[in-house]
Amino acid sequence: MADAPLMVVDGTGVVTGWSRSAEQRFGPATAEALGLHVMDVLAQEGERGGEGTSEGLRLAPLAGEGWGVWTAGEGEDALGRALLDVMFTQAHIRVHVLDPDLRLLRISDPSADPDTDETARLRGRPFREVCAFEEPERMEAYVREVLRTGVPGVERRFRAAAEGRPGGRRTLSLTAFRLQEGHGTRQDGHSTVLGVSVSVVDVTERVQRQVRDEALAAVRDSVGRTLDVEATCRDLAEALVPGYADVGAVEVVDNVLRGENPQPGPLDRDVPLRRAAYGGGSEPAHPLGDVRAVPSGTPYQRALSDLRVRVVPLDDITWADADPARARSVREIGAHSLLLAPLTLRGAVLGLVSLYRCGDSEPFTEADIPVVEAMASRTALGIDNARRYVHEYTIASALQRRLLPQSPVVQPAVETHHLLIPGGGAGCWFDTVALSGARTALVVGEVAESGIHAATTMGQLRTVVQALAALDLEPDELLARLYDTAGRLAQERAQLPASDPLHREPLTATCAYAVYDPFTETCTVASAGHPAPLVVTTDGAASFVEVPQGPPLGTLDREPVAAVTFPVREGSLIALHSAALSRHAEPRSGALRQALSRTDRPLRDLCDTIAYALPDSPDLRGAALLLARTHAMPDDRYAAWELPYDKTAPATARRLTSKTLAGWHVNGDTGDATELIVSELVTNAVRYGSPPVELRLILDRGLTCEIRDGSTTAPYMKYAGAVDEGGRGLFIISQLASLWGTRYAAEGKTVWSEQAIPEEAEDDGDADAGV
Repeated sequence: MADAPLMVVDGTGVVTGWSRSAEQRFGPATAEALGLHVMDVLAQEGERGGEGTSEGLRLAPLAGEGWGVWTAGEGEDALGRALLDVMFTQAHIRVHVLDPDLRLLRISDPSADPDTDETARLRGRPFREVCAFEEPERMEAYVREVLRTGVPGVERRFRAAAEGRPGGRRTLSLTAFRLQEGHGTRQDGHSTVLGVSVSVVDVTERVQRQVRDEALAAVRDSVGRTLDVEATCRDLAEALVPGYADVGAVEVVDNVLRGENPQPGPLDRDVPLRRAAYGGGSEPAHPLGDVRAVPSGTPYQRALSDLRVRVVPLDDITWADADPARARSVREIGAHSLLLAPLTLRGAVLGLVSLYRCGDSEPFTEADIPVVEAMASRTALGIDNARRYVHEYTIASALQRRLLPQSPVVQPAVETHHLLIPGGGAGCWFDTVALSGARTALVVGEVAESGIHAATTMGQLRTVVQALAALDLEPDELLARLYDTAGRLAQERAQLPASDPLHREPLTATCAYAVYDPFTETCTVASAGHPAPLVVTTDGAASFVEVPQGPPLGTLDREPVAAVTFPVREGSLIALHSAALSRHAEPRSGALRQALSRTDRPLRDLCDTIAYALPDSPDLRGAALLLARTHAMPDDRYAAWELPYDKTAPATARRLTSKTLAGWHVNGDTGDATELIVSELVTNAVRYGSPPVELRLILDRGLTCEIRDGSTTAPYMKYAGAVDEGGRGLFIISQLASLWGTRYAAEGKTVWSEQAIPEEAEDDGDADAGV
């Protein structure tokens, strides 16, 4: 009897149900057949000359209202038996027929008669034993659910022990159908459950292929996203362990980690590798960061020699004497299969990947080699990109370090120290410039670029600032000229070929320039788009200096830059910082502010405290801080007088200078040269300037002579002829002094000179002055 009727008729013989089999046998479609009388259907079949007649049909009552019509006869039974024979002898799917207690009744065998010795041997045994399932309870729950509900279970996967393969497992796909008699056609409306049919398909190869594909997709998604060699190796280990391998290790040539170019060809035996990543297992044979050469006579060294991906069985470790530590680790983790993949790019070796499978995991096979080759190629490319970045970063960092001050400038009126947070793009810079009159310029800037381009731009700007600072310009005037220089640099960049990276990257930079005067105890600062400095007084009060910010350097905006002068009490701290530190410099709650709460500590300790307090954030890498503690000029380090505005002024100046130098223990050639310089400067001030005339001597890093008068006329050097009586004053000064120059103020000008002091005189002076 078939599972479902061909058609259903009511008590009067009218068709109320029509199947696809009825369409194939009788002809009319469902829409046409519904409502016809059953005799009309049979008559139409006779007229069509169909082979089936009413004698080949069987009529039986249905559980509800109406009657069902089924195909009947010997031909039908023969067809069913033939179908079963095919299913049990020729189908490639293993079919198990189980009774309601899940004991085996029949098993298909594509190679023999269904009643084979295997069926006789296994008949009556529980199904869980027939296939050696790893989780028999879960499998039986699945089959019993099909028995209970009658809802087929399709392609549910279970793990089973591998037959004849120690250490391996199979993945079996089970499809279950309930077997029942009548399918609800009995008059009582019930059917008899006979058992269940379970087809079993070994999908181990399909699952392994899926695992390989998923592992390769994971490597492509996660590896190569960072420009860090070690992070790239960790990403590879995390992508493969534990989904693809039970244990994995990634080792990289040590020089590659430092950004050096790898050597082409097979790796020499004495080249060290660094353990960069490890995943799974217990304690590795070599910890992370361990650097060592690969011993010869091992599969690891062979993979680095012939650059070939290989599968190595570990059931017999013949190379244990060559590398006992690694062999011991292999035994401890229970590894039975090893897959080695050298990381190569353009014929050069970057490292080695070692993957292990342990316990009952499926061993690696030759089918894994092409997939792992693709993984290794992807990883090698990511490592090389990271190596190139490390190489460029190392050059840029070294260049930046060389372009920045190497040590704090020692001055009597101000002490400085700096903090440069490593990392980032090397775009922040700072400087301390000694100016005439014992003043000090504090500079901090930032370039909106990264790498070598940022370092070179930073060096250009720092050189320009130093050259402009030597002209004794006020901060706003200096930044105005710095705008001009940055504009010319931006124009040069725009004229580069379109293929040059700098052509597409406009020059943008910021700069803050401050000048501290220890005599007036004031600081004058101007800003070109840079954050304002933080000032912390000796009592702990902190505030930002209200400085009008001009536009950044290199932009088309050219607005006037205003300078601000503010008093600075002795012992206060001035903190000039890059933009990344701005939110940490809040006067109330910022980490920078909290670290500067104790202003009496040494500047080196304060910078260390700031470094500890700042979070490890990528935004802060490369940030710079210039910290300065101000002092008033010591009274015993300078002397100042107002001179008469007449011809007696040079003699008076020489007498005062001689007496002061004697007290400072500055004599000999230096003293004589100083008296001559003072005499010439005072003579020029009286002859060409206007009152008042003031003389000031300063003993700090050198001996400075300053003559101030009320005229703004600039002196200039000229070369007198052999018979000229004058014109040699400034020329003589330029020969005797190390530096000389002129600086201007609203009320006049100051002409100054600076001489180097012999070490003996400087030491005596320091001892006498109590410094």
